Amino acid sequence: MIDRSSVRWGFVLVLLALLGAFFIPQASIPRLALSAHTVGLMSGLLLIAFGLLSSHLALSAPLVRGTRLLWIYSGFANWLGCFYGAWAGAGTMTPVASAGRQGSALDETIVSFLLISVAVTAVLAVVLTLYGLRAGVGSN
Repeated sequence: MIDRSSVRWGFVLVLLALLGAFFIPQASIPRLALSAHTVGLMSGLLLIAFGLLSSHLALSAPLVRGTRLLWIYSGFANWLGCFYGAWAGAGTMTPVASAGRQGSALDETIVSFLLISVAVTAVLAVVLTLYGLRAGVGSN
């Protein structure tokens, strides 16, 4: 069975990434805006993939729901952190894409919170998904 919620959120994220691409030239840090576009597309596709395989995970229903929420949060927070940083000129957390540009303390704090939280939630989402795909439980 397909997890329509994850697939739907994945396509919403892909749409946001595609629409955001139209504004790359106007961003304070265009290279970071391009990164947001790429991150949004990749994260959206990961959400769609999770939605297609979630029914095959050897996890309890609450763990599948939790893993779904981790995937959704990490995808949107990653895109938003990069997108917001590109517009606010806040690039401390993304030195390669931002070429060392820095924004206000508040903007840098917002971007830092989003991207650090992504580091934690994305790792948890991947670990739980891998655990759910362990061999020998109900399928090939």
